[in-house]
Amino acid sequence: MAKFLNTSATNYYLEELIKSASDRLILISPFLKLNDRIKELLEDKNRLKIDVRIVYGKSELQPIEISWLNELSFIRTSFCKNLHAKCYINESSCIITSLNLYEFSQVNNNEMGVHVSRDDDPDMYKDTYEEAQRIIRISDEVRISLEKIEKKPSPATPKAKPKKSDSSKITSSKLAAKLNLKTPEFIALLSSNGYIHEEGDKTLLTEKGEDAGGEAKTGRFGAYFIWPEEFTPSVKS
Repeated sequence: MAKFLNTSATNYYLEELIKSASDRLILISPFLKLNDRIKELLEDKNRLKIDVRIVYGKSELQPIEISWLNELSFIRTSFCKNLHAKCYINESSCIITSLNLYEFSQVNNNEMGVHVSRDDDPDMYKDTYEEAQRIIRISDEVRISLEKIEKKPSPATPKAKPKKSDSSKITSSKLAAKLNLKTPEFIALLSSNGYIHEEGDKTLLTEKGEDAGGEAKTGRFGAYFIWPEEFTPSVKS
């Protein structure tokens, strides 16, 4: 039997739904804008290699958040035109609600929703899951890209030093973990100290970042940066 949720209950059940996902997680919300708590929960699902699909109708991510998202290999994003539904599903339950992802934990809003358990109400869970799959099918999978700044050749420019092989380099998320930082913190450090540069909705590798051994790569789930294992960002004086 479906359970009615008020604002605080919606927040609680949504966090528990994400935390308890052990096989798959579907997050359908019109606005792709994530607060810090949601980011922490998604990073944990990515570490556990849980298949996560986020479907949205409008992106409000900042460049640093785009870079962070592209580091999460098991999270895929899809764009759905005219999306207004808000629905969150794992393999055992789902929530249909007025709550957008970016409003999570904002108890000043007045929200409503229903929680459906697959065990208690298999038919309603099945109908909701099938509709979520239909929305995914009509959506376009999106890879938000990062681009590298191309340096203009100059006769006075000395030859670049040979780059280290990719085998000696690691991704931003792995380097962040090595430095005991969260990935968003490490990306913010790179940006504030001039290794990467935000330009519109893109995050670009600067000349300083390239000199430090950074490279922009494109993989199966989009673009990302790699760095020498011994690289430690220096703070601007």
